[in-house]
Amino acid sequence: MSGNPEASITRADALTLLLYNQHALAASMEEVIKWLSENGVGIVADNAMTAIETLDTNAQAITDAIMRLRQS
Repeated sequence: MSGNPEASITRADALTLLLYNQHALAASMEEVIKWLSENGVGIVADNAMTAIETLDTNAQAITDAIMRLRQS
């Protein structure tokens, strides 16, 4: 990364917005998963939960990157 604090803040802000989108997608998926589970489509719900686990893992990595950018 460059030593330009303004550029780091801009990158961190962009990543933060992407992270918010990721959280929104996960929340909407959870609603669909709940509906699927309640309507007897458990295997599809299980597959969707696997996708949410990936979103959660990636969200943590993005959060860590944002923190590093904000501290630089």
